[in-house]
Amino acid sequence: MFLRSTLVAAGLGLVAIAAQPALAQTPSSDPTYGEITLSSGFLNDPQVVELYAGGPVNGGALPGSCVGEIGDAPDYRVNFQSDGSTPLFFRTVSLADTTLIINGPDGSWYCDDDSFGELDAQVRFARPASGAYDVWVGAFDGSPEAILIITEIP
Repeated sequence: MFLRSTLVAAGLGLVAIAAQPALAQTPSSDPTYGEITLSSGFLNDPQVVELYAGGPVNGGALPGSCVGEIGDAPDYRVNFQSDGSTPLFFRTVSLADTTLIINGPDGSWYCDDDSFGELDAQVRFARPASGAYDVWVGAFDGSPEAILIITEIP
């Protein structure tokens, strides 16, 4: 069962960090858990995606601060129309240690581990660009259940 109650509690205590660029996967594959189109000020904030983290690719072999095991294809894709000023956050919530690797619309790679709490990740785009955000949720052991949160709420 996914961690819906954890999502509510985790949404209250946030840690914002600057994303660290890295080189990683090819984002041209279809995302495993689907995609969504959002615009700045989107309703139903936060958007929540239930998924299994991890995969066969060692994120730690990537340049930069990427860590964890990730899938070959992105887990999720967010097609985003930005107003250029409202921040956009990607977060994970899981009972396991999760990481985030994101390929942004500018082609840059962003990685995080543990900035959204003890075991959860967060990548914050202070002035997000419009375009596709391909998201991988990594794990350190197996394929644990996880929640990917997409929000504009700090």
